[in-house]
Formats: sequence, C-alpha cells, structure tokens
Amino acid sequence: MPRYKLTIEYDGTAYVGWQRQKNGMSVQETVEIALKAFSGQDLTLFGAGRTDAGVHATGQVAHVDIPREWRADTVRDALNARLREEGGVAILGVERVADSFDARFSARKRHYLYRILNRRPPPTVLKGRVWWVWKPLDVEGMDRAAKRLLGTHDFNTFRSTHCQAKSSIRTLERLDVVRAPGDEVHVHASAQSFLHNQIRSLVGSLKLVGEERWSADMLVDALEARDRKRCGPVAPPDGLYLARVDYA
Repeated sequence: MPRYKLTIEYDGTAYVGWQRQKNGMSVQETVEIALKAFSGQDLTLFGAGRTDAGVHATGQVAHVDIPREWRADTVRDALNARLREEGGVAILGVERVADSFDARFSARKRHYLYRILNRRPPPTVLKGRVWWVWKPLDVEGMDRAAKRLLGTHDFNTFRSTHCQAKSSIRTLERLDVVRAPGDEVHVHASAQSFLHNQIRSLVGSLKLVGEERWSADMLVDALEARDRKRCGPVAPPDGLYLARVDYA
C-alpha cells in the first residue's frame, strides 16, 4: 500500500499524549479517526515520538499506509477538514514516501523546545503552553551548566521510573538555554533519541541552577550518581514541544 509521511502540529493540553490509550483521547487516535473518515478503513498511524499528556508539537512526524494512491495535498486537506471539527491538531504537510520509511526508526535526530515564562505575573494567553517560573533565572549560568551534560552519558538520573528503555545511555547533541524575546527562557535539546521524561527532568534540574540553589558541579554530580532520587523536580509538560524530526 502507498505510504505517506505526515507532519503534525498539536496543542497537547486536552490529550492524554500521542499514543492511543484507554483513559482518554490521544493525538494518534484523533488523527486515525480522521483517516477513517477519509479512507473508509481503520488505519494505524505510527509516530516519531510518544509525547506525554500535555506536551505539544510543532513538528511531530508520523507515517501511515493508505490502501489507495492519493495526491499528498488531497490527503492533507481532507484530514484537516475533519480535524478542524475537533480542534487542537493540524496536518502541516503530507508526502508520499518509500515503503522503507519509518517515522520512528528512520529518524536521525529529534529536536525539542522547552518554554519557560520567567516573570512575576502569571500567564494568561500562554497558560498551558509555558512553565511559569516567577523567580528571576540566571540564564547564562543555566546554559554553562547545560553544556557540561553534552555528549554520551548514562542519564539514569534524568529519566522516569516508568521508562521502558533497556539502556539509559544516550548522546545529547544540543542543550542550549537562551533568553528569548520578551519574558521567555528557551531550552533547546537535540539527540537521536531521548529517555522518557529526560528533557523535563533536565529542565527541572536546570531551573535549580538558574535559581542558584544548585551549582553546575551539583548538576554534574547528579548525572554521575545515576540515581533518579538525585534529580531535581521534573518540569511540567506545559512548556515542552516536539519541534522537528530529522531524517537522512
């Protein structure tokens, strides 16, 4: 069957996450319902990353096999016509790809953005889309500390106790902390793959550095301990975005 690559944007606030679950509506199921309305068949959508409840995406990638050949823009527009009724999910692009393409296993790098609103007043229009931290943050100190985590390490400290990965060793290629225009602080993270809750765990610990409650050495000590109990409080899902997935 013809295989199609979908680039998807969504506001994860109202969803239980990307993956289909029994306890509520997921992004995957929402798009699959639109696919059935379009194709008349039950089709399975495979995503590049399993984002948690409340996590957003501006560049999630998925693939699906559709029994009949269609123009890519026809698939995109037909799905969006149905998704507009639900709200919260949009198909940014559709491409016809080779049968060997796999949204998850063909991915070479995943890029995430974490948004922190760093100001005294709480968010209004950005509520649910940023992590509100009202204490002033030492962004330069956070960035210096973040750079010490780059490379290949055992990130067992910075993963969920429910993480199912067989190995906690990962190669972190980018971890930048920058002051964005306005009152936001952005954390950019890139790697081929991440552990469950790894980015939110890293951001939560970096916040302690930004508040000068931790030093950069303490962050490295937590990493080297390979002990989940040494992790700082995990950042909430609100500010996390799957921004882009790269393929060869």
